[in-house]
Amino acid sequence: MNLARLDLNLVVALRALLTERNVTRAGQRVGLSQPAMSAALARLRRHFDDDLLARVGGHYELTALGQVLLDRTSTAYDVLERLFASQAEFDASTERREFRLLASDYAVAVFGTELARVVHEEAPGIRLRFTQTPPGVVDDTATLLSATDGLLMPHGVISGFPATDLFEDQWVFLVARDHPGVEDRLTRQDLARLPWVIYQRTYDAPAVRQLAMLGVEPRVEVSVDSFQLLPLLVAGTRRIALIQARLARLLAPLAAVRVVEPPYEAVPLQEAMWWHPVHTHDAAHIWLRETAARVGRRLVPGSASAGPLATGGEKGDER
Repeated sequence: MNLARLDLNLVVALRALLTERNVTRAGQRVGLSQPAMSAALARLRRHFDDDLLARVGGHYELTALGQVLLDRTSTAYDVLERLFASQAEFDASTERREFRLLASDYAVAVFGTELARVVHEEAPGIRLRFTQTPPGVVDDTATLLSATDGLLMPHGVISGFPATDLFEDQWVFLVARDHPGVEDRLTRQDLARLPWVIYQRTYDAPAVRQLAMLGVEPRVEVSVDSFQLLPLLVAGTRRIALIQARLARLLAPLAAVRVVEPPYEAVPLQEAMWWHPVHTHDAAHIWLRETAARVGRRLVPGSASAGPLATGGEKGDER
């Protein structure tokens, strides 16, 4: 296909038509008259050799191809928007822009909160939007990264894309504060006999895969898609949960739980920010990456809190 012969404005029209499923509303959405949007729809129908919108009774519904194009058009629109928003120079103190980051609730709690604080102080016109990492990130990483500014995820899950390291963390276990069968340390037998609460997307926890190598198969009783719910589902029960040390110590005061070390040497967690190569030389994105790396380096080593910063002082006071 010769892209030079295509009118990229049709991407805008296509997105509006597929989203609104109404010619008049689609025109209002993008600032086109009803005749102009009707003409755009006719061109799109000729190009795809498909109606895209089919009248059913008194309204329009998407055809099978229209339904396929709905998601693809949204991604293409985001990519084009980011492409033409690229800048040779970027002054964070005066610019107004939104950065979208894919991240788990863990990454937002222990790192994103501090990143947001620093951005608020240094770049008041910059907005951050944290979006939950979708389940298919390992299956279609390139598409996801092309439509966002970055992905906060530990090493060992994806590869083949540029990344900057942020901070290191360790895996620990949570048990109820008054758990009758667990002392200061779990045993491997405890891991096999006690019920578990797990984060249901196991690709975010390479340490879970490590258990299989040790011959331990967790007896899962509850699974959730939020790391921050784990303490609440452990408190007052016999359950155990594998969780990041920074988050565990941050949340432990909020629930009747305590932190215990694993009975094996758990692989450490190195959190990183990943991005699509198309962003590499964009001045705004360079600022975002450098700011994120700086915030990550300043997190107090081994601390669960994203607030205190290591500044070289003996007490780690922020200056």
